[in-house]
Amino acid sequence: MGRSSGRSRYGLGSGGSMAGGNLQRLKSFALSVWAAVTEVKELVLDNCKSIEGKIEGLTDEFEELEFLSTINVGLTSISNLPKLNKLKKLELSENRISGDLEVLAEKCPNLKHLNLSGNKIKDLSTIEPLKKLENLKSLDLFNCEVTNLNAYRENVFKLLPQVMYLDGYDRDNKEAPDSDVEGYVEDDDEEDEDEEEYDEYAQLVEDEEEEDEEEEGEEEDVSGEEEEDEEGYNDGEVDDEEDEEEAGEEGSQKRKREPDDEGEEDD
Repeated sequence: MGRSSGRSRYGLGSGGSMAGGNLQRLKSFALSVWAAVTEVKELVLDNCKSIEGKIEGLTDEFEELEFLSTINVGLTSISNLPKLNKLKKLELSENRISGDLEVLAEKCPNLKHLNLSGNKIKDLSTIEPLKKLENLKSLDLFNCEVTNLNAYRENVFKLLPQVMYLDGYDRDNKEAPDSDVEGYVEDDDEEDEDEEEYDEYAQLVEDEEEEDEEEEGEEEDVSGEEEEDEEGYNDGEVDDEEDEEEAGEEGSQKRKREPDDEGEEDD
């Protein structure tokens, strides 16, 4: 795959030097990429062909990496593997690795799961350096010549006493649980904690919204009562005016009757 050059991507200033603004953007972009790389926990590079035993772009900048898969990338050695202190699971199946396993203890000291299936591992001495991986719990050697040796399983368990599961089964031939689940129990706990924190936050937001709705409802009730009081007050004024009008009409009727009554008395 071709790459865009810095010249065409960011442009150049006068005299062939990169303009200040573009240089600043380039630095910002580089920092953002670096920050993203340092936060990656899982990386799958299956079928990405290696060059002279190196996988381009795979560096020790992946500080938080816990899972790395490099299936069928053409590796003959892992001597160029970067230092990945937090790596827990490493997939190296379908390569041409025949030795140099001692580098794993140095580069990946916290490794728990190692898959070397389909490599050129022929004898027990090749895997003996894995003794130094004190946290190694699961080892897969499917389709390696070493599996054809007499008492292969018994000898591997003796050689690597820290290993609990070999090719998916323990010493009593009981199948191992899902390695992915087992390998990321800590991550699951962290996810549960994150979910709990999110639920608590969501509940808090919901409670605040309910309180706001209640306050709005109370304000509406108060305003409604005030409107009713005003309406009642206005109705009272209207009633008073009507009473005054009725009283005025009665008075005028009385005044009209009085002259009539006097006329009758004269007769």
